[in-house]
Amino acid sequence: MHPSEVLFQGKRQPLLLPACDHYCGSEKLMRKSMALQQELGPVFDITFDCEDGAAAGSEAEHALLVTQLLGSEDNRFNRIGVRLHDTNSPHFAGDVAAIVGANANRLAYVVLPKVESADEVAQAIALINQHAARAGRHDLPVHVLIETHGALHAAYGIAALPQVECLSFGIMDFVSAHYGAVPASAMRTPGQFTHPLVVRAKLEMVAACHAHGKVASHNVTTDIKDSAVVANDAQRAGAEFGFTRMWSIHPDQIKPILKAFTPRLSEVNEATNILLEAMAAGWGPIAQHGRLHDRASYRYYWTVLQRAKLAGLALPEAAAAIVNQTDSH
Repeated sequence: MHPSEVLFQGKRQPLLLPACDHYCGSEKLMRKSMALQQELGPVFDITFDCEDGAAAGSEAEHALLVTQLLGSEDNRFNRIGVRLHDTNSPHFAGDVAAIVGANANRLAYVVLPKVESADEVAQAIALINQHAARAGRHDLPVHVLIETHGALHAAYGIAALPQVECLSFGIMDFVSAHYGAVPASAMRTPGQFTHPLVVRAKLEMVAACHAHGKVASHNVTTDIKDSAVVANDAQRAGAEFGFTRMWSIHPDQIKPILKAFTPRLSEVNEATNILLEAMAAGWGPIAQHGRLHDRASYRYYWTVLQRAKLAGLALPEAAAAIVNQTDSH
């Protein structure tokens, strides 16, 4: 049997996405981001922003620009998504018709902001699917921003929707929704990792994601001048809160985020050694360095190698052989 079949026993493997989601709204920044993605490869995603990126009164023109960029040769890897206007906006349906209707097969995903319930997400997905189906696409992934009280309450149900692949925490809108009861300091470090209401929100969203094998994406770091701040935020988001992806709002934030979420070579080597022994033992329990390992820990180490590959890490030959079995299966 193939390793993934043994380890997940017919269950769908948890989704994995590039660890960095880079947001940009203006034409200049969108083109610059595409150039950077061509340079670095599809190790990070780009999200074109229609919600905050369009100048008031120019929403239709902005959607047309996004459509043109998505359909261009500069979209080399088809790893660009779009944040649409919220479903209650008069521009939402126009965004879907223009952007999804023209680029269903080039879009990596669409992002829904300001939602309040799983039903609202399901209705939005139905409209998205109408336009995507005309282009022959029936599985366009949807990402959902958790930034309202309603969305947080419904996070488990939203994550359960099959087409939803990622939930993102929108910290500024979430804190603002408390109308001063949560201080502004909770929008940034250290408050964002210590204020009980924000910590609760992050943990509930992340738990909902992992329960359904979906990706949990951490909020922005607004300090764009000091890369050490975003590196620290990314490290804490992953190590302490279980996020596996994070927003970037400046090109200088991309590499520190990727580094923080990419397994270290020592972790890759450890995972490789354990999985090689496990395969030799027919995936039965093994003891290595005095520690017992079985299929529960094998699933963890399998994911380490998958994340390393996704990040573009140069894998040792033995690790590449294990991972590439997935590609040929």
